[in-house]
Order: sequence, then structure tokens, then C-alpha cells
Amino acid sequence: MGTFTILLGGDLVRTPRLDRQIEGSRVIAADAGIGHARMLGLVPELWVGDFDSVPANLPDDLAAVPRKIFPAEKDMTDGELAIAEALARGATSLVLAGAFGGKRADHAFLHQALSLRLAEAGTTVLLTSGAQEGVPILPGRAKFDYADGTLFSVLGLSELAGLTVTGAKWPLDRVEVAFGSSLTISNEVKGRLGIALERGKALLLAHPYPLPES
Repeated sequence: MGTFTILLGGDLVRTPRLDRQIEGSRVIAADAGIGHARMLGLVPELWVGDFDSVPANLPDDLAAVPRKIFPAEKDMTDGELAIAEALARGATSLVLAGAFGGKRADHAFLHQALSLRLAEAGTTVLLTSGAQEGVPILPGRAKFDYADGTLFSVLGLSELAGLTVTGAKWPLDRVEVAFGSSLTISNEVKGRLGIALERGKALLLAHPYPLPES
């Protein structure tokens, strides 16, 4: 039971916040996600996938991680397979590390959509690149611990009804948000961020460690 970190193949930077979030968790790597393990100082208990994108020159301890191999022509992504393994092992909370960016925009979008389905089923989910985080928002109330000035957006994945945002530079009070609206993009934390939603589903995207612009 407890928290599992799933190492995915997207972008990932190590931050003190990420270290705290994954501390003490069990770890499963999805295919190329094993490449993040050394940076984070982790050795996964399982490595799943079709192994079509395995990093070269892995250290011996990572190369020796038990593997569960699936055919390349499968009906689930490597990330989904890793999440399914974690749930089968009793996961109640998931940190999807490397959930954003990378070479496959379709996989990154899938992880965001899947996080909402998992949340609806009662699993706590955090998507992270270390610099950027995503948290599913479903009907109800939630509080967040982001510092003042943290950039955030509420990305509606349906029409939203009764959306309230407090502790922000631009608060909202029970507003209706059309699907595809930019109303809830690029806000800033000011105090203790709180979000309440009466109907719909969304993803909170926050940037606790903004990367320098190149």
C-alpha cells in the first residue's frame, strides 16, 4: 500500500520539492523512464515496457532491475502498464515523474487524461516534470501549498460549473467556464491557493520551479 513513483519518459529535473514528493515511495520504471532513476538516486523494483527505447550504458544496478516485457504491438502504453502494475501492488497514491514533454505529445496528453480517470476512481495522482506539476481537479474543494508568485493555470477538460479560485492574483467566484476558454490560464498564487468546483473536470498546472527561458 502507499505511494508509488512511476518513471516516465518525458522531461524531468531534480528539485528539493520532487525529492520530498517521492521520498519513501516504491518505484516502477516505464521503458525509457529508467533513464531518470540515476538522477533521482532510485533503483526501481520493476521495469516494464516493450524495451524499444532503452538507454545505452545503464549502470549494473539498473540493468539488473527485474523486467516485465510486453510486445511492441500492445493496446496500452508503457506508462499505463507501469501504472497498472503499481495499482496491482496496492498503490493508493501515484507520482507520475516525467509526465510532461518528451518526444511523444500523445503520451503526455494520455497521462493527463488518465490522471483524471485515476482520481475519479479514488487514487491520488501528481504529474510532474520537477519544474511543472499537474493535479486532477474534480468536484469538491482542494488546497495547495504553492509559494506566492507561483504561476498556475486551471486547464478545463470539460465545461466547468461553479469554479471558485481563492488565494490568487485573479480570484474567481463560482464562475462558469466554457470548454476551451482561456479564462483560467496564467494566474498567480497570492496566499493559500484554494480551488473548488461544482461540476466538471480540470487539471491544475503549476510551475513551482520555472525554468529559465532559453
